[in-house]
Amino acid sequence: MLSQVVELIENKNSFAITTHVRPDGDGIGSSLGLCWLLRSLGKEAEVVLRDEIPPAYRKLPGADEVKKVSEVNGKYDAVFVIECSDLKRPGIGNLENQLTVNIDHHTTSEHFGTINWIDPTASAVGEMIYNLCKAIGGRISKEIAECVYLALVTDTGSFRFSSTTPHTMRVAAALMERGVRPERVHEAVMDDNTEDRLKLLGFTLNERMTVLPEQATVVMGLSMDDLHRFRSKQGDTEGFVNYGLSIRGIRLAAFFMERSDTIKISLRSKGSLPVNELLAQHFKGGGHRNAAGGRFDGTLGEAIARFKEVLPAFLAQHPA
Repeated sequence: MLSQVVELIENKNSFAITTHVRPDGDGIGSSLGLCWLLRSLGKEAEVVLRDEIPPAYRKLPGADEVKKVSEVNGKYDAVFVIECSDLKRPGIGNLENQLTVNIDHHTTSEHFGTINWIDPTASAVGEMIYNLCKAIGGRISKEIAECVYLALVTDTGSFRFSSTTPHTMRVAAALMERGVRPERVHEAVMDDNTEDRLKLLGFTLNERMTVLPEQATVVMGLSMDDLHRFRSKQGDTEGFVNYGLSIRGIRLAAFFMERSDTIKISLRSKGSLPVNELLAQHFKGGGHRNAAGGRFDGTLGEAIARFKEVLPAFLAQHPA
Protein backbone atom coordinates (compact mmCIF):
# COMPACT_ATOMS: atom_id res chain seq x y z
CA MET A 1 0.00 0.00 0.00
CA LEU A 2 1.07 3.58 -0.64
CA SER A 3 0.99 4.50 3.05
CA GLN A 4 3.40 1.64 3.83
CA VAL A 5 5.78 2.83 1.11
CA VAL A 6 5.73 6.36 2.52
CA GLU A 7 6.40 5.06 6.04
CA LEU A 8 9.30 2.92 4.83
CA ILE A 9 10.94 5.82 3.02
CA GLU A 10 10.58 8.06 6.05
CA ASN A 11 12.19 5.47 8.36
CA LYS A 12 14.97 4.07 6.15
CA ASN A 13 17.96 5.73 4.55
CA SER A 14 19.64 3.59 1.89
CA PHE A 15 17.81 2.20 -1.15
CA ALA A 16 18.46 0.30 -4.37
CA ILE A 17 15.98 0.41 -7.25
CA THR A 18 15.69 -2.16 -10.02
CA THR A 19 13.34 -3.23 -12.78
CA HIS A 20 12.92 -6.15 -15.17
CA VAL A 21 15.43 -7.53 -17.64
CA ARG A 22 15.49 -5.83 -21.05
CA PRO A 23 14.00 -2.72 -19.42
CA ASP A 24 11.39 -0.60 -21.18
CA GLY A 25 10.50 3.07 -20.84
CA ASP A 26 8.21 2.65 -17.84
CA GLY A 27 10.72 0.50 -15.99
CA ILE A 28 13.63 2.87 -16.63
CA GLY A 29 11.69 6.13 -16.28
CA SER A 30 9.97 5.05 -13.07
CA SER A 31 13.19 3.74 -11.53
CA LEU A 32 15.11 6.92 -12.26
CA GLY A 33 12.19 9.11 -11.20
CA LEU A 34 12.01 7.29 -7.87
CA CYS A 35 15.77 7.60 -7.45
CA TRP A 36 15.61 11.38 -7.92
CA LEU A 37 12.72 11.59 -5.45
CA LEU A 38 14.58 9.64 -2.77
CA ARG A 39 17.70 11.76 -3.19
CA SER A 40 15.63 14.93 -2.94
CA LEU A 41 14.46 13.67 0.46
CA GLY A 42 18.04 13.29 1.64
CA LYS A 43 18.18 9.52 1.14
CA GLU A 44 20.90 7.41 -0.45
CA ALA A 45 19.60 5.80 -3.63
CA GLU A 46 20.88 4.18 -6.81
CA VAL A 47 19.42 2.27 -9.74
CA VAL A 48 20.87 -1.20 -10.37
CA LEU A 49 20.07 -3.29 -13.45
CA ARG A 50 21.15 -6.56 -14.99
CA ASP A 51 20.96 -5.25 -18.56
CA GLU A 52 22.11 -2.13 -20.36
CA ILE A 53 19.72 0.78 -20.76
CA PRO A 54 18.38 0.88 -24.36
CA PRO A 55 19.80 3.79 -26.39
CA ALA A 56 16.44 5.61 -26.58
CA TYR A 57 16.46 6.13 -22.80
CA ARG A 58 20.10 7.00 -22.18
CA LYS A 59 19.46 10.74 -22.28
CA LEU A 60 17.26 10.58 -19.18
CA PRO A 61 18.63 12.42 -16.15
CA GLY A 62 20.69 9.98 -14.09
CA ALA A 63 20.89 7.28 -16.76
CA ASP A 64 24.68 7.56 -16.82
CA GLU A 65 24.82 6.69 -13.11
CA VAL A 66 22.92 3.40 -13.37
CA LYS A 67 24.97 0.43 -12.17
CA LYS A 68 24.99 -2.88 -14.02
CA VAL A 69 25.05 -5.72 -11.47
CA SER A 70 24.46 -9.46 -11.23
CA GLU A 71 23.27 -9.39 -7.62
CA VAL A 72 22.60 -6.97 -4.77
CA ASN A 73 24.53 -7.03 -1.53
CA GLY A 74 23.30 -6.27 1.97
CA LYS A 75 24.28 -2.62 2.18
CA TYR A 76 20.77 -1.36 1.36
CA ASP A 77 17.97 -0.86 3.87
CA ALA A 78 15.47 -1.84 1.16
CA VAL A 79 15.24 -2.61 -2.56
CA PHE A 80 12.44 -1.22 -4.75
CA VAL A 81 11.43 -3.65 -7.50
CA ILE A 82 9.67 -1.77 -10.31
CA GLU A 83 7.15 -3.25 -12.77
CA CYS A 84 7.99 -6.92 -12.19
CA SER A 85 5.52 -9.79 -12.07
CA ASP A 86 7.78 -11.85 -9.81
CA LEU A 87 11.14 -11.69 -8.08
CA LYS A 88 12.89 -13.49 -10.95
CA ARG A 89 12.08 -10.78 -13.50
CA PRO A 90 14.94 -8.41 -12.57
CA GLY A 91 17.44 -11.18 -13.27
CA ILE A 92 19.47 -10.13 -10.24
CA GLY A 93 20.59 -12.48 -7.50
CA ASN A 94 20.12 -12.22 -3.73
CA LEU A 95 16.88 -10.19 -3.92
CA GLU A 96 15.07 -12.82 -1.88
CA ASN A 97 17.29 -11.91 1.08
CA GLN A 98 16.43 -8.20 0.95
CA LEU A 99 13.58 -6.11 2.30
CA THR A 100 11.78 -5.59 -1.00
CA VAL A 101 9.12 -3.11 -2.08
CA ASN A 102 7.08 -4.37 -5.02
CA ILE A 103 5.63 -1.47 -7.09
CA ASP A 104 3.56 -2.50 -10.10
CA HIS A 105 0.37 -1.73 -12.00
CA HIS A 106 -0.28 -5.14 -13.52
CA THR A 107 -2.99 -7.36 -12.09
CA THR A 108 -0.83 -10.43 -12.73
CA SER A 109 1.92 -9.26 -10.38
CA GLU A 110 2.70 -11.71 -7.60
CA HIS A 111 2.76 -10.24 -4.09
CA PHE A 112 6.40 -11.17 -3.61
CA GLY A 113 7.50 -8.07 -1.72
CA THR A 114 7.83 -7.33 1.95
CA ILE A 115 5.60 -4.42 0.95
CA ASN A 116 3.37 -4.70 -2.12
CA TRP A 117 1.91 -1.57 -3.73
CA ILE A 118 -0.10 -2.74 -6.74
CA ASP A 119 -2.38 -0.26 -8.49
CA PRO A 120 -4.09 -1.63 -11.64
CA THR A 121 -5.86 1.73 -12.16
CA ALA A 122 -2.54 3.43 -12.93
CA SER A 123 -1.65 3.78 -16.61
CA ALA A 124 2.04 3.24 -15.79
CA VAL A 125 4.24 2.80 -12.75
CA GLY A 126 5.43 6.29 -13.60
CA GLU A 127 1.98 7.56 -12.65
CA MET A 128 2.37 5.79 -9.31
CA ILE A 129 5.74 7.45 -8.73
CA TYR A 130 4.07 10.82 -9.29
CA ASN A 131 1.38 9.85 -6.77
CA LEU A 132 4.13 8.88 -4.32
CA CYS A 133 5.78 12.27 -4.78
CA LYS A 134 2.54 14.00 -3.87
CA ALA A 135 1.83 11.67 -0.93
CA ILE A 136 5.24 12.13 0.66
CA GLY A 137 5.34 15.85 0.07
CA GLY A 138 8.33 15.78 -2.23
CA ARG A 139 9.08 18.53 -4.72
CA ILE A 140 8.71 17.38 -8.31
CA SER A 141 11.98 18.50 -9.85
CA LYS A 142 12.63 18.75 -13.57
CA GLU A 143 14.64 15.51 -13.35
CA ILE A 144 11.74 13.63 -11.76
CA ALA A 145 9.30 15.16 -14.25
CA GLU A 146 11.33 14.13 -17.32
CA CYS A 147 11.76 10.55 -16.12
CA VAL A 148 8.12 10.10 -15.11
CA TYR A 149 6.83 11.70 -18.31
CA LEU A 150 8.82 9.27 -20.43
CA ALA A 151 7.37 6.40 -18.39
CA LEU A 152 3.86 7.66 -19.11
CA VAL A 153 4.43 8.22 -22.82
CA THR A 154 5.95 4.81 -23.49
CA ASP A 155 3.51 2.73 -21.44
CA THR A 156 0.38 4.47 -22.76
CA GLY A 157 1.48 4.42 -26.40
CA SER A 158 1.70 8.22 -26.40
CA PHE A 159 -1.59 8.39 -24.43
CA ARG A 160 -3.58 6.36 -26.96
CA PHE A 161 -4.09 3.11 -25.02
CA SER A 162 -7.32 2.57 -23.09
CA SER A 163 -5.33 2.58 -19.85
CA THR A 164 -5.00 6.36 -20.23
CA THR A 165 -7.31 8.11 -17.75
CA PRO A 166 -8.19 11.74 -16.96
CA HIS A 167 -5.76 11.49 -14.03
CA THR A 168 -3.02 10.37 -16.42
CA MET A 169 -3.52 13.49 -18.50
CA ARG A 170 -3.56 15.69 -15.40
CA VAL A 171 -0.27 14.13 -14.32
CA ALA A 172 1.20 14.76 -17.78
CA ALA A 173 0.08 18.40 -17.62
CA ALA A 174 1.63 18.82 -14.16
CA LEU A 175 4.92 17.39 -15.44
CA MET A 176 4.91 19.81 -18.36
CA GLU A 177 4.50 22.62 -15.86
CA ARG A 178 7.74 21.36 -14.25
CA GLY A 179 9.65 21.87 -17.49
CA VAL A 180 9.05 18.76 -19.60
CA ARG A 181 9.20 19.38 -23.36
CA PRO A 182 6.96 16.72 -25.01
CA GLU A 183 8.51 17.22 -28.44
CA ARG A 184 11.97 16.42 -27.06
CA VAL A 185 10.76 13.24 -25.38
CA HIS A 186 9.05 12.17 -28.60
CA GLU A 187 12.16 12.87 -30.67
CA ALA A 188 14.41 10.96 -28.27
CA VAL A 189 12.15 7.89 -28.10
CA MET A 190 10.20 7.76 -31.38
CA ASP A 191 12.45 9.55 -33.88
CA ASP A 192 15.87 8.16 -33.01
CA ASN A 193 16.22 5.33 -35.52
CA THR A 194 19.31 3.74 -36.97
CA GLU A 195 19.42 2.69 -40.61
CA ASP A 196 19.55 -0.95 -39.52
CA ARG A 197 16.43 -0.61 -37.37
CA LEU A 198 14.38 0.85 -40.22
CA LYS A 199 15.57 -1.88 -42.56
CA LEU A 200 14.62 -4.48 -39.95
CA LEU A 201 11.15 -2.92 -39.67
CA GLY A 202 10.71 -3.01 -43.45
CA PHE A 203 11.87 -6.62 -43.56
CA THR A 204 9.49 -7.59 -40.76
CA LEU A 205 6.46 -6.02 -42.44
CA ASN A 206 7.32 -7.35 -45.90
CA GLU A 207 8.71 -10.80 -45.13
CA ARG A 208 7.65 -11.82 -41.64
CA MET A 209 4.07 -10.57 -41.32
CA THR A 210 1.02 -12.77 -41.89
CA VAL A 211 -2.55 -11.44 -41.93
CA LEU A 212 -5.33 -13.77 -40.78
CA PRO A 213 -8.35 -11.86 -42.13
CA GLU A 214 -11.03 -14.26 -40.88
CA GLN A 215 -9.69 -13.83 -37.35
CA ALA A 216 -8.88 -10.12 -37.70
CA THR A 217 -5.36 -10.94 -36.51
CA VAL A 218 -1.82 -10.16 -37.61
CA VAL A 219 1.14 -12.37 -36.72
CA MET A 220 4.79 -11.33 -36.97
CA GLY A 221 7.85 -13.34 -35.99
CA LEU A 222 11.59 -12.71 -36.05
CA SER A 223 14.27 -15.34 -35.59
CA MET A 224 17.70 -14.72 -34.11
CA ASP A 225 19.13 -15.04 -37.63
CA ASP A 226 16.81 -12.23 -38.75
CA LEU A 227 17.94 -10.05 -35.85
CA HIS A 228 21.62 -10.75 -36.50
CA ARG A 229 21.21 -10.01 -40.20
CA PHE A 230 20.19 -6.46 -39.40
CA ARG A 231 22.59 -6.07 -36.47
CA SER A 232 19.65 -5.58 -34.13
CA LYS A 233 20.31 -3.98 -30.75
CA GLN A 234 18.27 -4.17 -27.58
CA GLY A 235 15.10 -2.11 -28.01
CA ASP A 236 15.18 -2.08 -31.83
CA THR A 237 11.92 -4.04 -32.14
CA GLU A 238 10.04 -1.86 -29.65
CA GLY A 239 6.72 -0.85 -31.18
CA PHE A 240 6.85 -3.23 -34.15
CA VAL A 241 3.69 -5.01 -32.97
CA ASN A 242 1.70 -1.77 -33.20
CA TYR A 243 2.12 -1.67 -36.99
CA GLY A 244 0.09 -4.85 -37.28
CA LEU A 245 -2.67 -3.42 -35.15
CA SER A 246 -2.85 -0.33 -37.37
CA ILE A 247 -4.13 -2.36 -40.35
CA ARG A 248 -7.77 -1.64 -41.10
CA GLY A 249 -10.09 -4.30 -39.69
CA ILE A 250 -7.46 -5.87 -37.41
CA ARG A 251 -8.28 -6.20 -33.70
CA LEU A 252 -5.31 -8.30 -32.52
CA ALA A 253 -1.61 -8.13 -33.37
CA ALA A 254 0.97 -10.66 -32.21
CA PHE A 255 4.75 -10.29 -32.34
CA PHE A 256 7.10 -13.20 -31.65
CA MET A 257 10.84 -12.75 -31.21
CA GLU A 258 13.38 -15.51 -30.72
CA ARG A 259 15.84 -15.14 -27.85
CA SER A 260 18.68 -17.45 -26.88
CA ASP A 261 16.65 -18.87 -23.98
CA THR A 262 12.98 -18.30 -24.89
CA ILE A 263 10.48 -16.84 -27.35
CA LYS A 264 9.33 -13.38 -26.34
CA ILE A 265 5.69 -12.58 -27.19
CA SER A 266 3.98 -9.19 -27.39
CA LEU A 267 0.24 -8.84 -28.01
CA ARG A 268 -1.82 -5.73 -28.71
CA SER A 269 -5.57 -5.49 -29.17
CA LYS A 270 -8.43 -3.09 -29.69
CA GLY A 271 -11.65 -2.66 -27.74
CA SER A 272 -12.46 -5.16 -25.01
CA LEU A 273 -10.30 -8.02 -26.28
CA PRO A 274 -8.27 -9.09 -23.18
CA VAL A 275 -4.95 -10.30 -24.55
CA ASN A 276 -3.52 -10.40 -21.03
CA GLU A 277 -5.86 -13.33 -20.31
CA LEU A 278 -4.69 -15.22 -23.40
CA LEU A 279 -1.06 -14.84 -22.38
CA ALA A 280 -1.71 -15.71 -18.74
CA GLN A 281 -3.49 -18.93 -19.76
CA HIS A 282 -1.10 -20.16 -22.44
CA PHE A 283 2.17 -18.20 -22.51
CA LYS A 284 3.38 -17.50 -18.97
CA GLY A 285 2.55 -13.83 -19.26
CA GLY A 286 0.18 -11.02 -18.49
CA GLY A 287 -0.16 -7.27 -18.50
CA HIS A 288 -2.97 -5.01 -19.56
CA ARG A 289 -6.16 -5.86 -21.43
CA ASN A 290 -4.94 -4.30 -24.68
CA ALA A 291 -1.17 -4.61 -24.24
CA ALA A 292 0.52 -7.63 -22.72
CA GLY A 293 3.62 -9.78 -22.94
CA GLY A 294 4.57 -13.40 -22.40
CA ARG A 295 7.02 -16.11 -23.36
CA PHE A 296 7.15 -19.62 -24.80
CA ASP A 297 9.78 -22.27 -24.10
CA GLY A 298 10.32 -23.87 -27.47
CA THR A 299 11.08 -22.89 -31.05
CA LEU A 300 9.74 -19.84 -32.85
CA GLY A 301 7.66 -22.03 -35.14
CA GLU A 302 6.20 -23.93 -32.21
CA ALA A 303 5.28 -20.71 -30.45
CA ILE A 304 3.43 -19.33 -33.47
CA ALA A 305 1.73 -22.67 -34.07
CA ARG A 306 0.55 -22.80 -30.46
CA PHE A 307 -0.80 -19.26 -30.73
CA LYS A 308 -2.76 -20.11 -33.87
CA GLU A 309 -4.06 -23.25 -32.16
CA VAL A 310 -5.56 -21.43 -29.14
CA LEU A 311 -6.61 -18.30 -31.04
CA PRO A 312 -10.00 -19.47 -32.43
CA ALA A 313 -11.39 -20.47 -29.03
CA PHE A 314 -10.13 -17.26 -27.45
CA LEU A 315 -11.75 -15.09 -30.12
CA ALA A 316 -14.99 -17.09 -29.83
CA GLN A 317 -15.10 -16.24 -26.14
CA HIS A 318 -14.66 -12.54 -26.94
CA PRO A 319 -16.58 -11.72 -30.13
CA ALA A 320 -16.24 -8.28 -31.66
